[in-house]
Amino acid sequence: MTKFHSKFETELQVRPDDIDMNQHVHNTRYLDYVLAARYDQMERCYKMPMEEFISLGYGWVVNIAHVEYKRPLGLGDKIIVRTWIEAVVKDGVHVRFEILKKDNNKLSCDGYVHYTMVSLKTGRAEGIPEWITAKYSV
Repeated sequence: MTKFHSKFETELQVRPDDIDMNQHVHNTRYLDYVLAARYDQMERCYKMPMEEFISLGYGWVVNIAHVEYKRPLGLGDKIIVRTWIEAVVKDGVHVRFEILKKDNNKLSCDGYVHYTMVSLKTGRAEGIPEWITAKYSV
């Protein structure tokens, strides 16, 4: 298992369609924020966008997602989604995340997602090539 520590941030804003009947962000949207941040960071920070994985015949699937909610977010809140690769294993990555409310820097939630790399042809797990691991070792 290879360990990583670089942390990257993406700023997003809570949209009207993120709000639930209790007038705060619906719990499922937090993982959407993580996905949007990872997509941004793959291109901007790691210099290997999702489109490059797809062109090589690879994709990513979630096999574990864990979220711990601390404070609610509301309509219009600006948020910082901070992510980092905690570990790379044979066919996957363990990504930690934090979502903070930008105006007070308070933690709204944190957690982790374990992604498995798959072949787009077969849908089966694929070993992560060393050159991809090297690209994500920033």
